Amino acid sequence: MLRGLTTITYLADDVAAARDWYAEVLGTDAYFAREAGGALAYAEFRIGDYQHELGIMDRRFAPPQPDGAAGAVAYWAVDDVRGAVARLLELGATAYQEPIERGPGFVTAAVVDPFGNVLGVMENSHYRDVLASLTS
Repeated sequence: MLRGLTTITYLADDVAAARDWYAEVLGTDAYFAREAGGALAYAEFRIGDYQHELGIMDRRFAPPQPDGAAGAVAYWAVDDVRGAVARLLELGATAYQEPIERGPGFVTAAVVDPFGNVLGVMENSHYRDVLASLTS
């Protein structure tokens, strides 16, 4: 049923500022943008080994959250969790969850971006194994 990640959407009150911050984090510009009411309302990046999509959407277009809904943290694969967290903090994110060893080959951490979104990063041996099988 679930075939893979398509788009993760983060929210921001100032989409242009969020787009610029993520362009700095990712080292690439958004490939798609849409305005509403004369202001940037959505920007999207394609990133990583599988060209996953990261969207930044104006918070006013967010769907309502159901009462008692659990939160979700999307973890992006990185080669070095501690290095990724250090860079994100340097760029203005705030600490949320320090690196945690989850088992052999798995380390997670999370920060909060300057726009209030939880951004998870993960060293994941399964990810590396799948990537290696596709390139060999």
